[in-house]
Amino acid sequence: MYVDVNIGGSIDGTGGADLAVLTGQIGTAEELGFDGVWSTEVSRDPFLPLMLAADRSDRLQLGTAVAVAFARSPMTTAAVANDLNTFSRGRFVLGLGSQIQPHIERRFGMPWSAPAARMREYILALQAIWRSWRTGEKLDFQGEHYRHTLMTPMFTPEPNDLHTPRVMVAAVGPRMTSVAAELADGLLVHGFTTARYLREVTLPLVEKGLADTGRHRTEFTTCYPGLVVTGQTEESYTDARQQVRRQIAFYGATPAYRGVLDLHGWGDLHAELHRLSKNNDWTTMATLIDDEVLNTFAVVGEPDHVGSAVVARFGGLVDRFTLYTPYPLDDAATATVIEGIKAAGD
Repeated sequence: MYVDVNIGGSIDGTGGADLAVLTGQIGTAEELGFDGVWSTEVSRDPFLPLMLAADRSDRLQLGTAVAVAFARSPMTTAAVANDLNTFSRGRFVLGLGSQIQPHIERRFGMPWSAPAARMREYILALQAIWRSWRTGEKLDFQGEHYRHTLMTPMFTPEPNDLHTPRVMVAAVGPRMTSVAAELADGLLVHGFTTARYLREVTLPLVEKGLADTGRHRTEFTTCYPGLVVTGQTEESYTDARQQVRRQIAFYGATPAYRGVLDLHGWGDLHAELHRLSKNNDWTTMATLIDDEVLNTFAVVGEPDHVGSAVVARFGGLVDRFTLYTPYPLDDAATATVIEGIKAAGD
């Protein structure tokens, strides 16, 4: 789960481990003033930890960031999302991601096709299933990739007074971003995104998608996991800088993310990072991330300065800000950052 900070003043926490550890993380999230927890689909199921969170907390927002859509049928996802939304009394957010072709075909053993078109149909299928459960209308969804035409009373969940689960889509490229803006309730921006890329590329696509479907920006939530470099001591601060350099180098070597570097005139950096990654030379890759690149992709500073810097950079661009720290950050520093964001965002 990711620590998530909403520029408007709400903050979410992260977790993911065995049940005892996860229980403690949920408690810590509440104590530090977090407003939600997000689970990932990496080495664990993304939904099960949120069931525990729903039971241990009656106020935290719960979300997947992300669950792999194409590893499951829309019917399977619709059912678990409906259950979590019911158990949490409407606090669940279904964050979906496409993953990449090798993982879908070789790890999950599922079919692959143009991801944006498939995601569009996937969301439409979810909406049709939930609508059938809510209104009792005949389920008759027939698409190119998914077909759902059977729903009997025995398999229909009991109706409730809650809204259907909110859906957010993880997007990097323009096509998937447009799908999110046209059909979903929000966008999960990739961490390898700069404020400039958000302003010049991502948000114009969002605005167009919303306009095309007659929706207002207030009906759509943009979530951004922003890299942060901070620490209470010189040693921890130095380690944070190094770990974030490594993370930026890792993302920068990926061809799918080259567009962000190109926008900043750093296309040659991508080419070199990609070359080194093929030789598993991760140490050298990190040395190529100079201070200019580091400060462009990450908010860097002492804990009591980071919060206001986050709001200064991303206020007005995103609705929720995930505190993305690929290194251990102690509770005291985390609390200070949270307080700074809330104070600056008021």
